[in-house]
Amino acid sequence: MMTYIINISAFTGTISDRSFERLCRENPELRFETDSLGKLIVMSPTGSESGKFNGDLFGQIWYWNRHSKLGVVFDSSTGFKLYNGAIRSPDVSWIAIARWNNLSDKQKRGFAPIDPDFVIELLSPNDDLSTTREKMNEYINCGVRLGWLINPDVKEVEIYRHDGEREIINHPGSLSGEMVLPELMVDLADIF
Repeated sequence: MMTYIINISAFTGTISDRSFERLCRENPELRFETDSLGKLIVMSPTGSESGKFNGDLFGQIWYWNRHSKLGVVFDSSTGFKLYNGAIRSPDVSWIAIARWNNLSDKQKRGFAPIDPDFVIELLSPNDDLSTTREKMNEYINCGVRLGWLINPDVKEVEIYRHDGEREIINHPGSLSGEMVLPELMVDLADIF
C-alpha cells in the first residue's frame, strides 16, 4: 500500500474534521487519514494478499469478541479521532464495551473521538516500516493499551504495550491478547 502525505497549506492550514468527513464521503474508493498536525494522508488500497491477511486477523478477533462480548471490533475502514487530534484507521481495532458505550450516538456515527484499546497494523509490501512504527508509537502515546505490528515478509511481530515496552518476536505461531483481550489467541499460520 502506497502512502502519500499531502501538504494542503495552499488551501488551508489544516483540514477540519467536517471537511475531512466530507472528503471521505465524496471519495469512498480512497483511504484517508490525518496526522496530529492535520496533514492529509492518502493511502492506496491494499493488495489482495494483504486484504486476505487483514480479513483473517479481523475474523479471529471478531470471533473471540462474539463469544466474550467484552468490546467492539472494527475493520480497516474505520477511522478514530485520537487523543492527539489525528484521525487514524488501524487494520484491526478493538474497544472495551464500557468505553464504547460512553460515547454518544452522534460520536459513534462519525470518526469516534476515542483511542482504541487494541490495534493491529499489518505491514503491506509497499508500507514503510519506520512510518508504521511511528504510527504504532502514536497509538501507544494516545492511550492504546496493546498493539501488534505484523510484518509478513520477515515473519516478525512487534508488540507495543501501554507501559512503553516493545517486544519483537520472530516467526510466532500465535499471539496472546494478554490482559487487554483475555483468553484471545490469534493463529498466525496463514500469515507466516
